[in-house]
Amino acid sequence: MTILLPTTTTGSLPKPSWLAQPETLWSPWKLDGEELVAGKQDALRLAVDDQRQASITIIGDGEQTRQHFVTTFIEHLSGVDFAKRETVRIRNRYDASVPTVVGAVARPRPVFVEDARFLRAQTDQPIKWTLPGPMTMIDTLYDAHYRSREKLAWEFARILNEEARELEAVGVDIIQFDEPAFNVFFDEANDWGIATLEKAAEGLRAETAVHICYGYGIKANTDWKKTLGAEWRHYEQTFPRLRKSSIDIISLECQNSRVPMDLIELIRGKKVMVGAIDVATSIVETPEQVADTLRQALRYVDADKLYPATNCGMAPLPRAVARGKLEALAAGAAIVRGELAA
Repeated sequence: MTILLPTTTTGSLPKPSWLAQPETLWSPWKLDGEELVAGKQDALRLAVDDQRQASITIIGDGEQTRQHFVTTFIEHLSGVDFAKRETVRIRNRYDASVPTVVGAVARPRPVFVEDARFLRAQTDQPIKWTLPGPMTMIDTLYDAHYRSREKLAWEFARILNEEARELEAVGVDIIQFDEPAFNVFFDEANDWGIATLEKAAEGLRAETAVHICYGYGIKANTDWKKTLGAEWRHYEQTFPRLRKSSIDIISLECQNSRVPMDLIELIRGKKVMVGAIDVATSIVETPEQVADTLRQALRYVDADKLYPATNCGMAPLPRAVARGKLEALAAGAAIVRGELAA
């Protein structure tokens, strides 16, 4: 990006109350048919406008056209039965009823390409699109067909690569893969998880990013965080391997996360999306708090490689809070940008 410290969100923004129940994940749509299609596009336009008014540099869709960052993509694949459900342990921290893989998985048609084309038409600014990563996808399903987490991950990597290439073709500048599972399944991530992620990003000319966070600010995640102790050193397990990977940008959680900032040194040379907005609280950060987080990060990442961002998605937050946090993010980045220029 030509601007120093370009700002962005990691993905989701709150949906308008007329489209879905506010402050809720997996909230059912309040519209249907053609009204739902139009409503999603209207919500996407609002999300773009909120980001533009807050002076965010790299624009996302706010995930306005999907109910969930993983399952909405999977819903469009064959080989997965959403009526046949099993209870599994998600991220090794809470139980959930999930659909079952019953046959070979495939992508009969593009999933988000038309939505991305619509986003591209709304702005001349750089745009970013998020996709679930292979390991996080398999962790959200019961596999009754492949019966191998690794085999299924490679199949999803192939499918994701098909989708990513078509997203690139309609003008997406950054394609981000969300892999919170990397903070849980360290051995699998290093053995084959990062390799499947690279397969998903294979051959892309657009920049690629991987987002590794501690999850939305929902109770299951905030309760889990209380068990992690004074320091959260999870990134230490996967950063050395990610540094050697073909992925361009690493996105991580820094604001109020108790992650030792010096762990960023382990990915020196990579671009880094530094989470400077806490999504687990409705308290809006001050620009100076954001700036302080960015100053700390600049000890371990060069300024031309630092992208100020949010810790995770903001879908469960009130819209006014999310807007305030976007404004704080941009204002904090502007403070540090001015300091660097001076």
